[in-house]
Amino acid sequence: MKENTEVAKEFKDAFEALCKEIGKVIVGHDEIVENVLICLFAGGNVLLEGVPGLGKTMLVRTLSEVLDLPFSRIQFTPDLMPADIVGTNLITEDRQFKFQPGPIFSNIVLADEINRATPKTQSALLECMQEKSVTVGGTIHQLDRPFFVLGTQNPLEMEGTYPLPEAQLDRFLFKLLVSFPSREDLNEILLRTTEKVEVTPQKIAKQEDIKKWMDVVRDVYVAPHVRDYASRLLLATHPGSTYASEKTNRFVRFGSSPRGGQALIRSAKIKALIQGRYNASFDDVAQSAIPALRHRMILNFEGEAERISTDTIVEDILEHVKRDEGSSKK
Repeated sequence: MKENTEVAKEFKDAFEALCKEIGKVIVGHDEIVENVLICLFAGGNVLLEGVPGLGKTMLVRTLSEVLDLPFSRIQFTPDLMPADIVGTNLITEDRQFKFQPGPIFSNIVLADEINRATPKTQSALLECMQEKSVTVGGTIHQLDRPFFVLGTQNPLEMEGTYPLPEAQLDRFLFKLLVSFPSREDLNEILLRTTEKVEVTPQKIAKQEDIKKWMDVVRDVYVAPHVRDYASRLLLATHPGSTYASEKTNRFVRFGSSPRGGQALIRSAKIKALIQGRYNASFDDVAQSAIPALRHRMILNFEGEAERISTDTIVEDILEHVKRDEGSSKK
């Protein structure tokens, strides 16, 4: 068998190649690209939040081209029904029921403007994300692996939208904020989209490659004290906890579920592999804390009134919780 360091190096090379290929099309979002790939290899899903025109849809389409995986796009609207996503049973000419799969039956699914659909339709998608299967007419249909959902939402136009409930937000491994491009990046975007500059990404990974690397991720070692650090970070999001920071106690109503801890560990394993290591460190856990926990905390009245960002609270938690085996300051 290959040495762990050799496997880690192979993963690192493959990951960097994917980032580089996607970067040929996507300008100025290196961190977003890296975190999206982390979610893919961790077997999770990602929620992208940003104003229109920042390349969220282009990112997903480019990802499917580079990975050579089937891709489907679902435009969420108020009149979209669950059957429009998962599929339905149709009656054939010989009066037999035949299942017609919906667009959810793909490896990469873009749920565009997910907050524009009704909660009933949102739940149909989120059930698929959690169970990796679809039940229609009493029959369970398994979704192919890898199954990766990228949801997008616009934080500006909130009229006529149905914001995802916290329990449903919890199904996303990461929530990523897509920022506006810098002056240099904007100039490059304008050049590529208004001149005769064609960039075609190459297919550099197949479905079997993704499955292999997903299995490798699960084998990365996490020491007990590193796992305990992730647990203490999670507990620090709960007001009244021994590990809670001052801002948690003051501004947070409810903290993260155990899924937040799972997100910290799974992403930390990939962070380690990216750096050529086969064991996760404190830094790997800390670097994933904001995207993994920002959408898993509910602010109280004071937090909402003060317009406190959950990112600020997570940063405060990272400063408050000690990395050694002892507990944080009380």
